[in-house]
Amino acid sequence: MSILQSLSTIVQRVNAAPDLQSALNIIVRDVRGAMGTEVCTVYMADHSEGRLVFAATEGLNREELGNFSLEFGEGLVGKVASREEPINTSNAQEHPDFQFLEGIGEEAFNSFLGVPIVHHRSVLGVLVVQQTDRRSFDESEEAFLLTMAAQLASVIAHAQATGALETSSDRSVVNAEFRGIAGASGVAIGQALVVSPPADLYSVPSRKSRDIYEELVFFRACVSRVRKDIALLSTQLADRLPPEELALFEVYAKMLDQHALPAEIEAMIEAGEWAQGAVARVVLAHLRQFEQMENSYLSERAVDVKDLGRRLLEYLQQANHEPTIYPEKVILVGNEITATMLAEVPRKKLAGIVSLKGSRNSHVAILARSMGVPTVMGAVDLPFTEIEGSAVIVDGYSGVVYFNPSMELRASYQQIAEEEQLVSRGLEALKDLSCETTDGHKISLLVNTGLASDVSRSLDRGAEGVGLYRTEVPFLMRDRFPSEEEQRAIYR
Repeated sequence: MSILQSLSTIVQRVNAAPDLQSALNIIVRDVRGAMGTEVCTVYMADHSEGRLVFAATEGLNREELGNFSLEFGEGLVGKVASREEPINTSNAQEHPDFQFLEGIGEEAFNSFLGVPIVHHRSVLGVLVVQQTDRRSFDESEEAFLLTMAAQLASVIAHAQATGALETSSDRSVVNAEFRGIAGASGVAIGQALVVSPPADLYSVPSRKSRDIYEELVFFRACVSRVRKDIALLSTQLADRLPPEELALFEVYAKMLDQHALPAEIEAMIEAGEWAQGAVARVVLAHLRQFEQMENSYLSERAVDVKDLGRRLLEYLQQANHEPTIYPEKVILVGNEITATMLAEVPRKKLAGIVSLKGSRNSHVAILARSMGVPTVMGAVDLPFTEIEGSAVIVDGYSGVVYFNPSMELRASYQQIAEEEQLVSRGLEALKDLSCETTDGHKISLLVNTGLASDVSRSLDRGAEGVGLYRTEVPFLMRDRFPSEEEQRAIYR
C-alpha cells in the first residue's frame, strides 16, 4: 500500500474512532506500520500543568502511559512543542537538546522524527516516530507525519470541546470557547436552536423526548413503513437482479427485525432521547464499528447501515409536524446554515448565527450583515448537536462562540451590547440630516442590499435608494427559482 493510500485509510479509521484514546491508539499503530518504524508515540499537552503527557505508544513501555510526563522545552519532545516545529535527526543522543527519559524504554532508538500537533495556533501535543537504524527521515515521510498530526489535532480539539460540554452540565466548566471566523459584527446572547438539513444523521441534535410512549409508537410506525419500502424494492428488482444481489434486501429486512437495530433505538428512546436523536446515535455508532473493520467487504457494509438510518430518519422528519418553539433570543446553530433556515426564524427573535461551515463571503454571512445579525462562521470544533437549548454568546467581532457563559462574561458582553445600542440611537439623530460635505457638496447615500425588509430599514435610516441590489438573494431564499412575475414584484 502506498503512503498516500495509507494516509487515506488511517484518516478514515481515526474519524470513525468512538473516543479520543481509541483515535490515539489507531494513530500510533497505523503510522508505525505505514512508515515502517519501530516506535510511534503521542504526547498530549496539559497546559494547566505545563507538561507533555505520555499518552499512547507502539514500541515503548505502555505501563508508563499516563504516568510519565515532561515539561515544554524538556528533551527533544519538549523542544518540538516549545518551538512548534519538527525535529528530524539520525542520532538523537548526539542532538544538543537530547535528554535521557528513564522508564519509557527508548534507549535503543537512534533515529527521531517529532512533529507538533497544532490547532488554531495552540500546541495540543507531539507525534513522534523512532527507529534503531541511524537515518534521517526523508521529506515525504516528514510531510506524512505532519499531515497525520494535523488530522489528530482536529480529533483532539473536538474531543476536548465535547468533554467541556459534558462536564459543563454540572456547571463545573464554564465559558467553553470555540473559535471560528467573524461573519457579521456585533454580539448576541441567547439560547441555541440547532437546525439540520433533511435526513442528515450527523446533524440531528440531542433532545429530550416530550412523551416517551408517543415517540415509541411513532418510531415503530416509521420502521414499518421502511420495511414495506424494502419489500417493495425487492419485488420490483426481482426480475432484474441475480439471487445473490437480491440477498441484500434480506439483510436489510433482518437489520430491521424488532430484535436487531430497532431494539437498540427503542432502548435509547425509553431512556429519554427523542426518536430522531436515537436513530442518529445508534446508526452512527454502528457506522464507526463497520468503518474500523480491516476487512474491506465488511467495512463497506457501513453504506447499507447508513442507508437504512437515513430512510428511518426521513420518515421521522416527514411525520413530525410539531411546530418549532422559538426562544425569545434565538442563536441559530447548524453544520451549514442556509438562507431558507434563516428565513424560518421570526426576525424579531433571531439574535445570532453560528455555522460550522462557510466563510465571511458565504451568502448566509452576507445576509446576516444585511440584517444586522451577529454571526460566526467556520466554528468547526463546536459539538453543535449537543448544545440544543443552552446559553450561548456569539462574538461577531472576533469570531468566537462561548458555551455556558459565566455571569461575569454575560455581564461583560451585555455591556458591549448596550453600548452598541447607544451608538445606534446616536446615529438615529443623524438620519434626517442632508448627506453632504463640509464645503456643501451633496453625496448620494445608497444601500447595498438583497432583502426587501433591509431596504425599508435602510430608507428609514436615511438612505436615498438602492445602489446595488443582490439579485441572487431571492433565489437563495426559496427552494425553487422565483417566477418572472415574482421577480418583477420584488424589484418594483
